[in-house]
Amino acid sequence: MARLHLFDLDGTLLHGTSAPVEISRQLGLEAETVALDQAVSSGLIGPPEYATQVHTLWADLTDAHVTAAFDGAPWLARIREVWEEIRSNGDYCAVVSLSPSFFVERLIAWGAHAAYGSRFPAVPFTEPVDPAGVLSAAAKVLIADRLCEKFGVTRAECVAYGDSSSDKDLFGVVPVSVAVNADRHLAGLATHSYAGRDLWEAYELVRSAR
Repeated sequence: MARLHLFDLDGTLLHGTSAPVEISRQLGLEAETVALDQAVSSGLIGPPEYATQVHTLWADLTDAHVTAAFDGAPWLARIREVWEEIRSNGDYCAVVSLSPSFFVERLIAWGAHAAYGSRFPAVPFTEPVDPAGVLSAAAKVLIADRLCEKFGVTRAECVAYGDSSSDKDLFGVVPVSVAVNADRHLAGLATHSYAGRDLWEAYELVRSAR
């Protein structure tokens, strides 16, 4: 039976940072976005409010900024090698993140079968962000279920990788999970835990389990 590997982005594939912080760094607005990350992580604001506020911060954002942020981000090592092996085994890999879709979807080129993020308007912005398109922890489960249907697997064949409270719901419904450089929100929830900067090492924790 094929397996579906579901990867979070911020703090998981990206080490110690988030896509919005990396994007904001290109605009000289890193501190403001770090503060927003802390606010959403602590529950002071929700994902829709977060998305609205970063959209406002990014009034001058261009595609060149996004490309520079993506190319210069502190990615974990060997992401593409992990996804290549997953594909060669007949399994599936997908990224599901609360970060903007225009950043997350770039990971398709690295070998992900699917990549989902919060829906933002095209860059440069000429429209507001629609709060209805902003993902949440619960939405990750809904997307995982859709992907299961698409790829012909069930939750029982899923492996989730994440680091924070936005992954709690997904960790709660799949049988195997890997906490990657995780915070206190995932304490005791994950099947496996990994601390480091190499995705292959995290993947090896579940590589042989079928």
